[in-house]
Amino acid sequence: MTRRQIVKSAGIGAAAAAAWRGINAPGGQDSATAVAAVKALVFDTFGTVVDWRGSIIEEGTAWGTAKGISVDWARFADRWRAGYAPAMDRVRKGEIPWTNLDQLHRTLLEDLLKEFHIEGLSEEDKDHWNRVWHRLKPWPDSVAGLTRLKKKYTIAPLSNGNVVLLADMAKHAGIPWDLILSAELARHYKPDREAYLIAPSLLELKPGEVMMCAAHSGDLAAARSFGLRTGFIHRPNEYGPTRKADDAKPGDFDVVSTDILDLASKLGA
Repeated sequence: MTRRQIVKSAGIGAAAAAAWRGINAPGGQDSATAVAAVKALVFDTFGTVVDWRGSIIEEGTAWGTAKGISVDWARFADRWRAGYAPAMDRVRKGEIPWTNLDQLHRTLLEDLLKEFHIEGLSEEDKDHWNRVWHRLKPWPDSVAGLTRLKKKYTIAPLSNGNVVLLADMAKHAGIPWDLILSAELARHYKPDREAYLIAPSLLELKPGEVMMCAAHSGDLAAARSFGLRTGFIHRPNEYGPTRKADDAKPGDFDVVSTDILDLASKLGA
């Protein structure tokens, strides 16, 4: 049977045709049908939608010049990010009570200031610098790609970032979310089940009608284990030269894309 015949017999028209352009995992027709049922896209944010590393280096360089602080801002950004998962794990394991990401970042910052021998900052200075995570810049394709996807789907972040962080980030970067979804709403950090299922619950959808989109294979594997569909977005420069970014090949996830514009094209948006 030809591809055209398969598309016709599947009875799902453009969605199945899109599947043959790279959407589907092994199984073809079934995956295309599942993707056609998706009504909402939720996105990992740090690294997938915004360039956390480049943004912190850029702002740190300017801030440091104004404050007379000279440090390796690339290393500073990497060290800050390196503390992210262990800090969340302490919450997830019950070692500390629920603590949102702004508060975790601030605790990590206090340690980094000592590590990098940065002294003499006021509490206001520290608060301002901690909120650099609210001011991260989007990847060049993010806003245009999300704007296209918004015409067809409900779109929202599904991030470990807290609600005000994500709202400020969207306003600063011009990210056109329909609403803000956050692990904070579930009081569970990804990859906990509750963090993923807060999205279909609040959107009043089935898990299979929601697609988790991310640049991180582990995030997508966890989402898939709880019934969400999955869209991979390649971000080869997320970690700069310090670490190889995740990659995926067609079939690893429901959709494998080179960026958010490519994701929009593969989803027919």
